[in-house]
Amino acid sequence: MSLNAAPLRLSTTDPAFEAAFKARLHWSADTDVAIERRVADILADVRHRGDVAVIDYTARFDGLQVASMADLELTQADFKAAFDQLPAAQRDALESAARRVRTYHEAQKKASGESWTYRDEDGTLLGQKVTPLDRVGIYVPGGKAAYPSSLIMNAVPAHVAGVGEIIMVVPTPVRGSVATGGSGASTATRGERNELVLAAAHVAGVTRAFTIGGAQAVAALAYGTETVPKVDKITGPGNAYVASAKKRVFGTVGIDMIAGPSEILVLADGSTPADWVAMDLFSQAEHDELAQSILLCPDAAYIEAVQAAIDRLLPEMPRREIIARSLNDRGALILTRSMEEACDLSNRIAPEHLEVSSRDPHRWEPLLRHAGAIFLGAYTSESLGDYCAGPNHVLPTSGTARFSSPLGVYDFQKRSSLIEVSEQGAQQLGVIAAELAYGEGLQAHARAAELRLTQVPPMRENK
Repeated sequence: MSLNAAPLRLSTTDPAFEAAFKARLHWSADTDVAIERRVADILADVRHRGDVAVIDYTARFDGLQVASMADLELTQADFKAAFDQLPAAQRDALESAARRVRTYHEAQKKASGESWTYRDEDGTLLGQKVTPLDRVGIYVPGGKAAYPSSLIMNAVPAHVAGVGEIIMVVPTPVRGSVATGGSGASTATRGERNELVLAAAHVAGVTRAFTIGGAQAVAALAYGTETVPKVDKITGPGNAYVASAKKRVFGTVGIDMIAGPSEILVLADGSTPADWVAMDLFSQAEHDELAQSILLCPDAAYIEAVQAAIDRLLPEMPRREIIARSLNDRGALILTRSMEEACDLSNRIAPEHLEVSSRDPHRWEPLLRHAGAIFLGAYTSESLGDYCAGPNHVLPTSGTARFSSPLGVYDFQKRSSLIEVSEQGAQQLGVIAAELAYGEGLQAHARAAELRLTQVPPMRENK
């Protein structure tokens, strides 16, 4: 069967460009009512029945038939055994990636994640106390999709932040179960484990782990069960059921974000080999059919060269069907008037991954305001950021990079304000606070400030 991948061709000089551009960017995150209702029921059930409910849902969806939660818990010995049996090259890759991610996040913590104080002219101490969360839960996809890199990106910054306990949930469904797209008739006492994920848990320092997934895993982390500890925050990607569950438990626990389909935007001046850019577009398109890959370039001949590279390279790709569908349905090759206009369009898109594939990327970087991660220069493929460059690969999608940031050390910390008012400072601040409190009709507020004044005035009447 012959496959064609022909991303939509657009030009900013076309009068119909704006409408076509907006239509191509559109992605509906409309809630599936049936999923929402099912998730609500699962959350309520786990909250009420605890371990028993988790075991029931794990049997129903993952095909795992176990007698107790102990059968669903992974141990440190499991992690170490998985690590030890890996080929040396994979062990080295995991350790190198974790080390680079840790180094980056240690620098991030030093720059923006430490406590600070100062004293003003009246001797009043003001500042901020930064403290880590006590316990976090990380959701790691399993079954058909298994991502040890995501485990590292979630667990390592939590460790750097100083989180005391990291609880991992990772589904290990039985082949043929509902979770793997089967009928659900297949059952077993042990599902399919990804040894690389378990090895990554060893390298990243996961405290405890359970082979559970879906909304029931989110519920167990958010509410706690007899066995699964209640956490303070849940991070990590998942399917529609996981995303819905995370939204519903927000407020009971913190969450990182609700991620949409993966995205890449390549901003190219035509100096990078076309094959490289074509493969970079593939690198996101292969995630799933809803992923979006866009090229912005002022060189029409180069866009043609990239399309030719797509045509030539696609048949070589094992995931070519997914790539083709993604590029045909959501991809775009856009001819711009200039690199400056390309930068403006990039800011409107606010992509998850932004590659500046240029011989002079630092010329354009100051013009780029909105992106999850910016990859500068022809040699900086987005895939390096996914695995081992150092910065976090958990990034805002669907235009949310306009107001959101990558996952980082700061996501595993909280901040408390520090205030220590001196006697002298109380004389100044008390007058200001009282005046505003009386204006709001809050006499007790005002009086609490006035009683600390050297000369206490009479309490004012309500007006």
